[in-house]
Amino acid sequence: MRALSYVARSLGGSAVPCRQQLRFAGGAAASGIRPGDRLAGMRKMLAAGKFIRVVEVHSGFSAIVADRARAVRPDGTEASFDMVWSSSLTSSSIKGKPDIETVDTTERCQIVEDVLEVCDKPMIYDGDTGGEKEIFHFTVRRLERLGVSAIVIEDKRGLKQNSLFGTERAQQLEDIDVFCDKIRAGKKAQVTEEFMIFARLEALIAGLGEDEAMKRAHAYVRQGGADGIMIHSKEKDPSQIFSFIERYRKEEPNVPIVVVPTTYNSATEAELEKVGANICIYANQLIRASYLAMLDTANQILKAGRSKEVDGKILPTKEMITLIDDNSSSK
Repeated sequence: MRALSYVARSLGGSAVPCRQQLRFAGGAAASGIRPGDRLAGMRKMLAAGKFIRVVEVHSGFSAIVADRARAVRPDGTEASFDMVWSSSLTSSSIKGKPDIETVDTTERCQIVEDVLEVCDKPMIYDGDTGGEKEIFHFTVRRLERLGVSAIVIEDKRGLKQNSLFGTERAQQLEDIDVFCDKIRAGKKAQVTEEFMIFARLEALIAGLGEDEAMKRAHAYVRQGGADGIMIHSKEKDPSQIFSFIERYRKEEPNVPIVVVPTTYNSATEAELEKVGANICIYANQLIRASYLAMLDTANQILKAGRSKEVDGKILPTKEMITLIDDNSSSK
């Protein structure tokens, strides 16, 4: 496993403070964790050389799903999610709004609180562009107080356009020096050493190529002080991502790299880890799944004129009301 020596500063011990005990008999419940312990969880996993698997959550209910999810893989190993991702796209979607930063930080942080109340896993926060550096200062402080482990900000400016549009819409990249100033403002604002700021590279999305992405990656880490980078691509073929990571790793063997295989989802976690990625985020699959499931259920009710036909596809009522422990039963 890859050692991330610089991540290990100020960290003691090897235990990851993200306990995942759930009380299935009386409903699912997080076991409880202090904000500071949760915040430090990501750095501890990186320092231990762990490949971190992250899933998007957009509500307390989806956080319970993320906490409960378990699967046994063909090799016999059990897989679960290590962290959760608070996505700008899905936070907008659940409010029926476009992904152009229409949901403000106050609203976003309420969703974060809902998630952290029922889930002990560490969280990464999607910070869009981060806003002006003076505002970014306060966003970092607020997330730290909540116990969030990291924020990712993208190097774009102007009206936000979702990266998956690619060159279909104008993707204006921020000036490198301006973005470095913003990163430095965030690092200066943070109170703890454990909180992390990741710079999201949009050069490949904007069609500017690997050389531009490399130039920006080096600047954001070496000049801006970012703790890591996220490399983003809308291509279905993962070769663009593989090429960038392999090249970057030759020059920066220890900087954490985040990948988001939404479009290039043929790439496996093992392949991504092998080329040098450290963190893999499944950034929007849960909310996309919920839309189709809800629409199908609604259509079937309309078709049948009753709800009996959907019983086998939905959560039983008794399980629904006992899923979350209300602490009212006698002990």
